[in-house]
Order: sequence, then C-alpha cells, then structure tokens
Amino acid sequence: MILSNNIVLIGFMGSGKTSVGRFLSERLAYSFKDTDQLIEAQQAMTIQKIFSIHGEEYFRNLETELLLSLKGSLDKVVLSTGGGMPIRDENVKLLNMMGPVIYLQASSNTIISRVSGDGKRPLLEGDDLQVKVEKLLLSRQAIYERSASSIINTDNKSIEEIGNEILDYCKLG
Repeated sequence: MILSNNIVLIGFMGSGKTSVGRFLSERLAYSFKDTDQLIEAQQAMTIQKIFSIHGEEYFRNLETELLLSLKGSLDKVVLSTGGGMPIRDENVKLLNMMGPVIYLQASSNTIISRVSGDGKRPLLEGDDLQVKVEKLLLSRQAIYERSASSIINTDNKSIEEIGNEILDYCKLG
C-alpha cells in the first residue's frame, strides 16, 4: 500500500476511470481531475481534434507536460488518466509519485459494449471496433499491469463495488 491522499486511475478507454473517479471523489470529498479534460481545456480543442491536427506523438507530449505541471501540487485528488498515459515510462514514474496507481481492468467485450457509438476516441475510429480494441488492449495490458500498485477488475461490477474495492485497498473511506 502507498500512503497518499491522492488516487490515480489508469486503464483502457471504457474501463470506468471517469465514472469511478467521480464516485470516489464524491465519497471522499476529494477533487476530481481528468487528464484528457485538462488537456482539452489547455489546448481549447478536443482530444480528437488534437490527434487529427497534430498527431498522437504531440498528444503524448502534452500528457507528459501536464503530469510535470501537476507533480507535487495534488492534494486530495482522484486523477483519472487517458488510456495511453502509461505508455511512457516517464509518465508511470510521475503517476506513482502522485499516489497509488489503480489499474481498472476490463475485458475487450466490456470495453466494446461501453465505447460503441462513442465518436470521441481517435484510436478507435474506423471499421471493426472489436479488432481495434483487442489489438490495442493486448499491446497495453502488460504496461498497465506493471504500472499499477493494484489491479481491480471492472467486468460485471457496479461503480460503487469498484469504488469500494479501491477504498479498501487504499484504506480510505
């Protein structure tokens, strides 16, 4: 267990980071921050537009810059990260300095059911959502696992059940 008054959530898109993060922040009276929302506000454009204009590498640089700007300043915050945040080792080190990193794990079927029809995910655009999700999830799963201090499976669980598992792990609430 990591002693900290922040909680960091990582995982694939559709794993529940935002919903669970909001639940935890309300339950603990913490602030809720979503890295994608912070980047959108800073850039005055959507993640989808950032990807289409500048590309993925530019966006990944924005993620690292954001974490560097947040380092040492978070207090009683639940931080929900973009699905690709842990791809960079530098980001993983920064996230682990901010608090316990909880990997919200979901199966490809759960993810597909949650993200179907959501046109705001640039890496999933185009045909054959299932193939894209399975391929990307396979490439990231080991990264998520080694980045996390705890893994919580979110399949067939309510937001409250997931949140309570996190609170138990963090000895909060």
